[in-house]
Amino acid sequence: MTKIIDGKAFAEGLGAKISQSIPHFAEQTGRRPGLAVVLVGTDPASEIYVRSKGRMARKLGMESFEHILDEGVSQEELLALVARLNADDSVDGILIQLPLPGHLDSLELVSAIHPAKDVDGLHPVSAGLLASGLPGLVSCTPLGCLMLLESVLGSLSGLDAIVVGRSILVGKPMAQLLLARNCTVTIAHSRTANLAAKVAQADIVVAAVGQADMIKGDWIKPGATVIDVGTSRVIRDGQQKLVGDVEFASAAKTAGAITPVPGGVGPMTIMTLMHNTLLAAYRRNRLADPAL
Repeated sequence: MTKIIDGKAFAEGLGAKISQSIPHFAEQTGRRPGLAVVLVGTDPASEIYVRSKGRMARKLGMESFEHILDEGVSQEELLALVARLNADDSVDGILIQLPLPGHLDSLELVSAIHPAKDVDGLHPVSAGLLASGLPGLVSCTPLGCLMLLESVLGSLSGLDAIVVGRSILVGKPMAQLLLARNCTVTIAHSRTANLAAKVAQADIVVAAVGQADMIKGDWIKPGATVIDVGTSRVIRDGQQKLVGDVEFASAAKTAGAITPVPGGVGPMTIMTLMHNTLLAAYRRNRLADPAL
């Protein structure tokens, strides 16, 4: 019988471990870990994400510093804010909520964050550390996917994996994480020939393209583990629904385990941000990594 991977339940368990690790940090440093989130403009989805991140940080016992800026803020003003947050010892993690308005250079801003505080794992140094197999902060969504995979499969060594999507947010770091776990990894994308046949060979399928129901159930190898990162809003039977990149109903008949949308990867993204903030706090203060 196919296992439905409950990302919400796993995230709650991880949150409990994070919360239990904060008192030790406070005893050693005299303060709580601090997360600073920068939001530019009034995009409704981004506002929801920022509020959710702040609520979760406070719920777990961290400090939350939210910087809400006008949409017309200049690149120079944002860079100055990042510099102040880099220098602020009460801030362990800095996250700039993406996407930003078109007049701002996201890469320059992300690259201005000190790598030790790059809890979103998007700094070029963070990407380089991951590719080199060195300790660093890992992009939140791929890290959450890896945690879910290991919760189902245990060791991933020797398994064939395919990552459908090559973004710097998910696809590329996901492939690096799987390589580090000794998987044989294929990265597929919109120009991949015979995609269905390649997916059908994989023991692990990570779908991260943002195209509703792109991956069909009959593409899935019997018993494979499917991690669906995609979220698309579609109209079905006259109602708006949130669906993933994988055609869930048909894939669930073949897969050994699969994440639903919603309720799979989504809850893990915010919790792995909290995980990274805690790690950053411990490491910046030269404390041994907490047991998570």
